[in-house]
Amino acid sequence: MLSIIRSYSLTNNPKADILSGLTVALALVPEAIAFAFVAGVEPLVGLYTAFIVGLITSVIGGRPGMISGATGALAVVIVSLVTQHGIEYLFATVVLMGILQALAGIFHLGKFIRLVPYPVMLGFVNGLAIVIFLAQLNQFKIDDEWIEGTELLLICGLIALTMLIIWLFPKITKSVPSTLVAIIVVSVIVIGFNIDTRTVGDMASIAGGLPEFSIPSVPFNLETITIILPYAFILAAIGLIESLLTLTLIDEITETRGRTSQECIGQGTANIVTGFFGGMGGCAMIGQSMININSGGWGRLSGISAALFLLCFILFTPSLIELIPLAALTGVMFMVVIGTFAWASLRILKKIPKEDAFVLITVTMVTVITDLAIAVIVGVIISALVYAWKSANQIWAEQGIDQKGNKVYVLHGSLFFGSVSKFKEIFNLKNDPDEVIIDFKYSRVWDHSALEAIDTLASKYQEEGKKLHLVHLSPDCKLLLKKAADLVEIDVIEDPHYRVIVDYSKEAK
Repeated sequence: MLSIIRSYSLTNNPKADILSGLTVALALVPEAIAFAFVAGVEPLVGLYTAFIVGLITSVIGGRPGMISGATGALAVVIVSLVTQHGIEYLFATVVLMGILQALAGIFHLGKFIRLVPYPVMLGFVNGLAIVIFLAQLNQFKIDDEWIEGTELLLICGLIALTMLIIWLFPKITKSVPSTLVAIIVVSVIVIGFNIDTRTVGDMASIAGGLPEFSIPSVPFNLETITIILPYAFILAAIGLIESLLTLTLIDEITETRGRTSQECIGQGTANIVTGFFGGMGGCAMIGQSMININSGGWGRLSGISAALFLLCFILFTPSLIELIPLAALTGVMFMVVIGTFAWASLRILKKIPKEDAFVLITVTMVTVITDLAIAVIVGVIISALVYAWKSANQIWAEQGIDQKGNKVYVLHGSLFFGSVSKFKEIFNLKNDPDEVIIDFKYSRVWDHSALEAIDTLASKYQEEGKKLHLVHLSPDCKLLLKKAADLVEIDVIEDPHYRVIVDYSKEAK
């Protein structure tokens, strides 16, 4: 049996994956219930989502070892839809969300995750670590009132014991995930000594049957589309951004490479299915994924095991799982926070460029204050603007006179909207000879603003009774000029072989 499992590339270590899957399943229960409450739906909706999305993405997703399920990032968007239109519209939205995600995978849009700069990635990791930490603080409240006294000391003691076991047990042996051992030991202590503390059962009952197939009960008309499409688009974007960034993070930790397009298709397929089985939609979960990877669950079998264990909890052992103290699971998540936060980013803040430090801090803060999707978009925009500004100041030209007496400007840097102003300052129209050559051997023409700048320059030389030539244009630049032939009326010389530039001088960059 084990050889069959290995032959399908489900795992290289069945024992580690199965035990890690059990650990993840235990941690999934309170998270799924909590996110269901946030979304304004029944706890079983969150649990079914964790099972279906976790199972399908583990089987056909692009990143073995990554755990998916119901998440807070999606829940905060869903609650508005459920409140205004009802849960059936949620199910229809989740189906459409899945279709959009699958299309993103089919058209290979996942590759654009490469455009996310490393400072944004660090901000994403730090922001989510803080969000996970803040979410655990709810365990220190009862009916919106902070607990205190003996009860507070008891919970803190159980949390500390859980964290100590997770930290200490791997020093003894790594044959069993320390997280699983910690949950079992703390649960046995609480049950054996009849300690009065909150358990999973205090949140909600997890007992239920198999999820049932049903077509969302919504009118199939244009009005329904106009209602669910905006939500579906936002949920699809948030889900893919969080999933692909988590995939990238796990790639770095495991020094392996996931497949972004396949992950998009996997997430999309999972959400289509969960929409038809009464789920709230899901995506990758960085906390549970870190638990899984740190527990040795690197194969697809770990995610499959987690999903199947979760289903077994719902069907066969709900009363037993409901006895697990929340303090133990809170301790697990605190260790996830410690392991997820990029502590090295604090040490390098003064060593990296100020712009990168600003992006890192901004993304972290926006992730905590709003949500991941907005944070990443803000970070990418800031990084792009910084890059554009720096590139705009990196255009300059070497100047000289060739053997025919023509003025030659050898341009360096990219010519685009940001560098147009500095490009115009390079040329000396009044004093240049009748024939002027701009050599693009070390430069590129990128956009319409660049074309307009060249055309304006040519017109000014023409007004002075002089002629402008372009040489050594790259093929794509020539194509760009050809397409804009009605805008740019200048002489393009095809790769001339002028030899020596005399009276050669170089302007300051």
